[in-house]
Amino acid sequence: MHAGLEAPERAERAAFLKERIYLTFAALAVVLTLGSHGHVEPGDAVVTLLVTVFGTLSAVFTADLISHIVAHGRLMTAAELRHAAVTTFGALGAVALPFVFLGISALGTWPVEHALRAAAAALVASLVAIGWIAVRRIPLSWWQRLVALGAEAALGLGVIALQLLAHG
Repeated sequence: MHAGLEAPERAERAAFLKERIYLTFAALAVVLTLGSHGHVEPGDAVVTLLVTVFGTLSAVFTADLISHIVAHGRLMTAAELRHAAVTTFGALGAVALPFVFLGISALGTWPVEHALRAAAAALVASLVAIGWIAVRRIPLSWWQRLVALGAEAALGLGVIALQLLAHG
């Protein structure tokens, strides 16, 4: 049993975290790809990341709509639609730092390569933070929480390794 939360609250919390994890992994893949292509202009990096972020969020939102129809046999009510939109597009906060770093780079105060490396580090840290939020209220021992967070960090690093391998 999840400490103090009822099943609907746990499902809502899971959806909130799931959207952030999807978006963070997608942004991480793009940031790593941009970093592996040699010099890229900060504006181009921002546009590429924006397109990926909104494309990913649109895909997740569409999947939520379709899965709701399948699960409930009906369209979402207005309240359910608002909740789905807030949950999905609320994930933008999880990828804010890469945009901040690229914005600093666009001002000419930081090389874009450094901004992309910092963005990748921030996204891996974001995955760990999301993992911590996910496990902090679950009745697990400290070592089980450490294993869960370590596994998530390892997956983030695995994405980095795969991207570096794919893009040489």
